Amino acid sequence: MGCVSAVPPPRNDADAPDAPQAPDGRGGRRSVAVALLLGALGASVVLLASGRVWARGTAAVGGGSLPLTADGRAVTGLPAALAIVGLAALVAVFAVRGRSRLLVSALLALSGLGAALAAVLAADDRQALDAQAARTTADTAAQVGALTHTAWPYVTAAGGALILLAGLLALRFASRWPAMGGRYERDGSPRPRKAAVVDPDRPEDLWKALDRGEDPTR
Repeated sequence: MGCVSAVPPPRNDADAPDAPQAPDGRGGRRSVAVALLLGALGASVVLLASGRVWARGTAAVGGGSLPLTADGRAVTGLPAALAIVGLAALVAVFAVRGRSRLLVSALLALSGLGAALAAVLAADDRQALDAQAARTTADTAAQVGALTHTAWPYVTAAGGALILLAGLLALRFASRWPAMGGRYERDGSPRPRKAAVVDPDRPEDLWKALDRGEDPTR
């Protein structure tokens, strides 16, 4: 006949339905890699596409026509500026914690959204070429003719959308991401350094303590 124990078997809390689940470290690392890739790629696309020709036209000069072009920075410098802000925010996400990390993540997302909207709104702009035509012809009322636009504003907007996605990832998963400055405690104070044990019978220990600025006689 088997022996019956009055002690209940140990309970495995991991099998309980209400047991808290540990955060998935692999998911956090994966989201970090994706956010870094999207943010860096998006900012690079915005900065590159902002330097390309967005609009072309002609200005009437002396009975002829002079071809004119305007790049994205001449049309609007906002997307490039916001891309730089986004890059700074992407780096700063790893330098802060808690609520500050959420604020920086929101700044990252807003910079991408702003860059995309600014590029789309300026896609059919003609003011930059009109101003160039006025300078070229020395006629303040001159306007550019045969105006055409390229696809680069929409490429810029796509880069801004990538920055926006990086910001949304940061808002969702940044609490799992590592932070820089690991030698500091969670409250921001430096970790106390444990003093080395000094053997008074060993002269080399006494010299090492003096080199560290410690008093070996205490």
